[in-house]
Formats: sequence, structure tokens, C-alpha cells
Amino acid sequence: MVQPMAAENAIHGKARGTPGRQPLGVGMTGSCAWRVGVAWVCGLALTAMALTAGTATAAGDRLIHVLSNGWHTSIAIARADLSADLIPEVADFPAASHLEFGWGDAAYYPAAQPTLGLALRATVPGPAVVHLAGLPAPAAEVFPAANVFAVPLTDQGLASLIGYLAASFAREGAGKAEPVGPGLYGFSRFYPGTGSFHLFNTCNTWTARALAAAGVPLEVRGVQTAHDLVSRLQPFARGP
Repeated sequence: MVQPMAAENAIHGKARGTPGRQPLGVGMTGSCAWRVGVAWVCGLALTAMALTAGTATAAGDRLIHVLSNGWHTSIAIARADLSADLIPEVADFPAASHLEFGWGDAAYYPAAQPTLGLALRATVPGPAVVHLAGLPAPAAEVFPAANVFAVPLTDQGLASLIGYLAASFAREGAGKAEPVGPGLYGFSRFYPGTGSFHLFNTCNTWTARALAAAGVPLEVRGVQTAHDLVSRLQPFARGP
């Protein structure tokens, strides 16, 4: 049997008692200063597209970043590598240098004061939201206490990841999803998401699927916690 606090942490990766931080001096909303979860549903991989040279390495790789604070994992991508044609929501953050993507339970994730009741309800399938943050600097600078892993992708891999992220927004036939509320930071918002969040499809499960869609050869099955994800990612990443 999953104990209540263990269930809450496993469900959405939120660490109670985490010291609050003010990234780059910007005020934050929500009760926890770094509660990013990125539990994305399986998206669709797109064919390769023309990408601007935002993160190209000498070997021709594209670098994305996976963040973990021990409970949450999330994905950050340079704005120069993102197409507003595929993810029109990035236009809501015109001053951002990087975009961080998260996904989670529609009730628990945005809650200013998440409760055990919300956590337990999130163990069963329910609607999801996307948390999109327009970072004013690279992720490692905005979240200095997080573990940040640089993950090299091919152009095709990055295109497939962007397709996965694009498919996580529930646009209901509209060209762009409209925010459903303010985000966890002053520079973020929540949007309606696709897919179903539950105990066995957490933010960390979603991140694993995102990386697999991008061509990272990690094993997705069994990923539930941030530790599960990070231990499988480390052989393919540059970072802590």
C-alpha cells in the first residue's frame, strides 16, 4: 500500500518543505518555489524541420536540458530552437531566452495549497494541464539548486521532441491554447493539456516518454519518480 505522503510525492513529484527561492529576483506564485513537474503525455513526432542555430554544438548536436530537484523533472529548450508555428503558446513569452515545459494533474498541479485529498484524487486518471515558463536566462541560472542535465539531440530528434511538446497542448481546434491560469512563477502560465494524469503516468513518466520520442535510448517502462528518470538518463546526458 502506498503511504499518503509517498503517494503525494510519487503522484506529482512535489517535495513538501522545499526551501523557497526567488529565481533571478523574480517573484513567484504558489506555495513551493520550484514545483515544476513535467509529466507529458505521449505526443506525435514530426519530420525534421528547419531549425535556427540556437544550441548547435561543434558536433552538430542540439542541446536541450532536463531539470530535476529530486522530485520533479522538466524540459527546457532555447527559444531560438522553438517554432511558434508548431508551439504558438511560446508567443506569450516574447522576452524569454528559454522555455520550460511541464505537465501534470489539472487540479493538484496549479493548486496554491495542494492537499493530501487532491494528491489522492490524482492517483486515478484525470485531466491534465501544461505549465509553460518563459525563462529569462538559461535554466541552470534560473534554478541554481536544481540538477540540470544537458542532453544532445540530432536535428531530427529535436524536431520529434517539439512535436511531442506541441501535442501536449489541448487546443480544441483553435490555433493556440489559451491560458487557464497564472503559473507557479511570475513568468509562467498554465494551459489545458492532453492526456490523462494518474499514479502510473506521472510527470517523470512523461519526461521519459518525451526523451524517448526525441531518440534518447532510455527505458520508459517503470519510470515513476525523478530518481527513476535521472538514473536512466545519466548515461546519455552531460551534467551532475
